Amino acid sequence: MLPATFKLCAGISYRHMRNMTGLRKNAMVAIHHELNRLAGPGPSNWISQVRRRSSLLSSRIKEEDGYSEEEMSYVKQGENALQKAIGILSEQDGWTIETVAANGDKVLSKVLPDIGKVFKLEVMLEQHPENLYEELVGNMEQMGEWNPNVKQVKILQKIGQDTMVTHEVSAETPGNVVGPRDFVSVRCAKRRGSTCFLAGMSTQHPRMPEQRGVVRAENGPTCIVMKPCAEDPNKTKFTWLLSIDLKGWIPKTIIHKVLSQTQVDFANHLRQRMANNVSMEMAHAC
Repeated sequence: MLPATFKLCAGISYRHMRNMTGLRKNAMVAIHHELNRLAGPGPSNWISQVRRRSSLLSSRIKEEDGYSEEEMSYVKQGENALQKAIGILSEQDGWTIETVAANGDKVLSKVLPDIGKVFKLEVMLEQHPENLYEELVGNMEQMGEWNPNVKQVKILQKIGQDTMVTHEVSAETPGNVVGPRDFVSVRCAKRRGSTCFLAGMSTQHPRMPEQRGVVRAENGPTCIVMKPCAEDPNKTKFTWLLSIDLKGWIPKTIIHKVLSQTQVDFANHLRQRMANNVSMEMAHAC
């Protein structure tokens, strides 16, 4: 199903096919099906906020008609990134353990044709997926405040409710082993039932050409999946697929070590951020 779905999505990237409404709808139905399959069994009711914000497929199709050609290009790029990421995460075989932290956080890796080495973080967070989604998507530009590996995240353009183009600047690693990098990414945010997805990949945007003195790295497909724990719906099974080309002349062994450690660090920083949010809410309530 996945290869066929990807071919269907790829087809709509051709200009002469973008205006074929039937094909466009078929592609979205295919993506919808794969999202539901990856989300797995769970509560059947949609989050009411999702309904209001037109995350349902039918609303999305209606919105498409008002998009410009440039906007449609970004929408398709985001959906293709999501589809590729779903395909990678759906394949359970071939993963190698890179590191396992004392608290059980795990990073695995896999080498894929045409992509290279990808990393997968698997952790359990004591937060509801909705809270994590709000922090990572709704408060995306605040990430530099709590993640020391990120200097800045700026939203360059939003298209509808699901798609945005962002510019991110990473901090240098300790000892400046890897210097600052910047990324221009298209991101696709989806919710299916109680499972949340945030996928992305590199793109280009007229408002953010390459910056002098900063290496423009590339990423994607990447994807964060936040799914309620089956035993406790207030906990989240958090999966982060990471694929990055940092560019430059850095040995791959160093890059791979940096990337796996970045994922472990991210989980710890996110836990601390969410704990601080809870503390602030409790203080305001007093």
